Amino acid sequence: MSTKKVLIVDDEPDICELLEITLGRMGLDSTSALDFSTAITLLDNQHFDLCLTDMKLPDGDGIQLVEYSQKKKPDLPIAVITAHGNMESAVRALKAGAFDFVSKPLDINILRNLVSSAIKLPKVSENKPSTNQSNLVTGSTILLGESPVFNALREKISKLSRSQAPVFIHGESGSGKELAARRIHEEGPRKEANFVPVNCGAIPADLMESEFFGHKKGSFTGASADKQGLFQVANGGTLFLDEVAELPLHMQVKLLRAIQEKATRAIGEQQETAVDVRILSASHKNLAELVEKGQFRQDLYYRINVIELDIPSLRERISDIPIIAKYLLKKLSTKLGITEPRLAPDAMDALLSYTYPGNVRELENILERALALAENNSIQREDLNIPDANISSVQSNTAAAANGNQSLEALEKQAIVNALEEARWNKTAAAKILGITLRQLRYRMEKMKIE
Repeated sequence: MSTKKVLIVDDEPDICELLEITLGRMGLDSTSALDFSTAITLLDNQHFDLCLTDMKLPDGDGIQLVEYSQKKKPDLPIAVITAHGNMESAVRALKAGAFDFVSKPLDINILRNLVSSAIKLPKVSENKPSTNQSNLVTGSTILLGESPVFNALREKISKLSRSQAPVFIHGESGSGKELAARRIHEEGPRKEANFVPVNCGAIPADLMESEFFGHKKGSFTGASADKQGLFQVANGGTLFLDEVAELPLHMQVKLLRAIQEKATRAIGEQQETAVDVRILSASHKNLAELVEKGQFRQDLYYRINVIELDIPSLRERISDIPIIAKYLLKKLSTKLGITEPRLAPDAMDALLSYTYPGNVRELENILERALALAENNSIQREDLNIPDANISSVQSNTAAAANGNQSLEALEKQAIVNALEEARWNKTAAAKILGITLRQLRYRMEKMKIE
């Protein structure tokens, strides 16, 4: 295997020399350029596996070099060297397509981690996403769909996987935000390390600092042993902050510092420990609106929202439903140890005409219920329980239910009880009133524990 080559671009000879020594100890060849024009000439005439460039150059800047590389050398990762504390420049570089950034004075350990990650990147052509859906069941994270909007999403994910920029993933509940985050991780240079997902809304406020940063034994009541924090578990890999909008303000401050300093301090520990973690975050809420209301820190928003990734809802890609449904039925059937059933034409028509407020997660729940009801290895329209009859009029009152204290399930249960009472608890007659089959009524009564 040929030795990897790195281009160093900096107008300070001392910095160039330091970088050359560091890279040499990593077994890498390096060439230095003291200005922008020399760097362009070298890039045009030689092959490099990585470029490290200062932000300020005598005849240009690092952003220009990043933009040039994006157009002319898409396989080349570029990391930008910024002045200490100048996060604005770092964010601009990341938005322009820089692989990552490192601040002066240079921390050699951080630099080595950055370089190690960058040289692992595959070529763009090797990382190009495939729309071939023949391998529906594999060990890797699967993003199913062939619609134009989903192919565009897959392309963007592939591009984001080549960067270390923080990404904020926005999408409705059940649309696949964590799947997108996992795919970014798995296509990137950190794929051999941990992907650590955390639901920020599920951690009690008084335990958050310990969960994120860890604690030392005896640092507080109940701390009976040392505990690693999530940042430490994700070290070298990716930390996915799901529902990041749920973080309390005091924790937002601590998180911001950890991201900016690339270091954390466990509760009870005196010194900080360096961590090398890529941050991906997600929420179904509008963070910009929360910033305006003072419920989310603007500086943290600015730091985690360097690049935004929007996940389309299922109703925006209805043409993908047959592919997704087939995959889900295969997965569910395998899990249950049964033969995969076929979807009758009227059942597929029903799936294609529904709006899916719960997105892919709701589609999976619909199919899982249908498997329990289906007969003769065939799923019919009535097995899906998709709202299209009298009982669905109850479900259309979702907004009204949200304003009161009754859940949608409670309203549906009440509708069933009302029909049973009207039919004097004759189940066949009650099913006719509700517009569903007797089998469906029995299933719902059992699920809702209606005696």
